Amino acid sequence: MQSFPDDVVERINAILGGYNRVMGLRFVAAVPDRLVAELEVADCHRQPYGLVHGGVYAGMIESVCSTGAALSVMAEGRTTVGVENSTAFLKAVREGTLRCTAQPLSRGRRSQVWQAEVRDDKERLVASGRVRLLVLEPGTAAAGQAVGLAGEGF
Repeated sequence: MQSFPDDVVERINAILGGYNRVMGLRFVAAVPDRLVAELEVADCHRQPYGLVHGGVYAGMIESVCSTGAALSVMAEGRTTVGVENSTAFLKAVREGTLRCTAQPLSRGRRSQVWQAEVRDDKERLVASGRVRLLVLEPGTAAAGQAVGLAGEGF
């Protein structure tokens, strides 16, 4: 079985950029079959009714599942990209900490499916979802450029 370096969580958090950073996502645990990330609900996460926006849940699920899939093929020089995200919003939240836990359902040579759940700081299930990802060979282009990490550290 594949293993991750002891400092994998620090490495992931060091290269978070773009949407993950704007969301305020931070990884707290990472082993090959389970990744966990959290964010503190802030005003920027709320829609006009004061509830956490559904896009926050979908974004957390996409990010955590995608990170797990990418880590699972990185040692082979391959990458992954999400091609489908199905997220169900189950309970309204206004504040606190959201924790997303993702696990693989299927890890094939060409595609992977990961599932995730988001819980609030009272351990209530507030969202769940699945992400289907395409596994890319080294040098594969998407939107005109080779797919790869934008940061250093891996």
